[in-house]
Amino acid sequence: MRYIIYTLGCKVNQYETQAMETLLREHGHKACREGESADAVIVNTCAVTAEAGRKSRRAINRLREENPNAVVAVSGCYSQLSPDTAQELGADIVYGTADRVKLVEAIEKAVATGEGERSLDKPFERRVFEELPAGAVSGHTRALLKIQDGCVNFCSYCIIPYTRGRVRSLPVETAAKQAAELEAAGYRELVITGIEIASYGVDLEGKPDLADVISAVAKAAPGLRLRLGSIEPSIITEDFCRRLAECGNVCRHFHLSLQSGCDATLKAMNRKYDTARFFESVELLRRYFPGCGLTCDLIVGFPGETEEHHLETLAFLEKVGFSDAHIFPYSRRPGTPADKMDGQLDRATKARRAKQAASVAERTRRAYLESAVGKTLPVLFETEENGLWQGHSDTYVLVRAEGEKLRGTVKSVEITDVSGEILAGKII
Repeated sequence: MRYIIYTLGCKVNQYETQAMETLLREHGHKACREGESADAVIVNTCAVTAEAGRKSRRAINRLREENPNAVVAVSGCYSQLSPDTAQELGADIVYGTADRVKLVEAIEKAVATGEGERSLDKPFERRVFEELPAGAVSGHTRALLKIQDGCVNFCSYCIIPYTRGRVRSLPVETAAKQAAELEAAGYRELVITGIEIASYGVDLEGKPDLADVISAVAKAAPGLRLRLGSIEPSIITEDFCRRLAECGNVCRHFHLSLQSGCDATLKAMNRKYDTARFFESVELLRRYFPGCGLTCDLIVGFPGETEEHHLETLAFLEKVGFSDAHIFPYSRRPGTPADKMDGQLDRATKARRAKQAASVAERTRRAYLESAVGKTLPVLFETEENGLWQGHSDTYVLVRAEGEKLRGTVKSVEITDVSGEILAGKII
């Protein structure tokens, strides 16, 4: 059987896609090469925003049209939330946010017999973490390890708690074992991911926390660079930073879920911190990880956000000086409290505010890149073009340098220049 997998959304989806790929390969199936006909198409969907839902629908429809003779299987948050729509778009198999092993078996059955299947999760009844093989999406040099699923924060704009359910965690010893296996397989970097990793361990005996599992993974796989997925500011304490710094192989890059730089808007979003607590987290990280890259997610144009609130957010972006920011105009998601809030803003206002925020973020990003000139950064090289190799520093900045056969190696690079969005340097 030859297959195509199309993935939308977050690193958790990427992890689950690579796990399905691993299962398919173990069963003797192969990914389609260019020009080959697919027997099965798998769309791993996202529903974090209404726009993500639209992209998922378009992907299902397009891949169905491009592969009329293939079995189409849909999984992920969007199909969990809107299974009827997925079927109306031509999906033969509709799964939700669980049971990837059974999904692979259902695809094999459908290819052999033509029989479709529908199996949705019951997120709030699920209590057990679904263990899947850790690894990398085809062609990638860094591996993914999912340590947690579910979220109970119930931010007012977010549908994910309703699709992913309660918090479930991978046991510490299992995470350490999988990390050691990935190091032995030749990977040099491991991304620790989950739906909300700050809540890791609340469901496990003894209540181990995120620092506990990171420490165990670092000890089990000392040759791996460890990169954390998105974390909540409230978990960043002096003890947390000290323990991570002591590991010795945690990357100096932290993606913080900001969402707004205005306290009134954060309260309306039902976030669990204010800007003062967020900035405290920033200062702690910079003290224990000097020169670290700090990136964030930001939503502009949230219901009720005034022009004054927006200006507060812009000022906070300047104050923090992020190395990068992912900026999204607020997208209404039916089924969330924010969708029913008064003060919904028009598209033009949201677009203008997003453009203004992006302008500030570009200035702070440029300043961060320029601050790297003259410094030496460890870089994991990934791709090559015309003798120039490119990869990510431990601070998650793209770096380019001359060399030979560098794929999958970590080299120290002296940064000599900034070329657009990329640092240029020479290998020491």
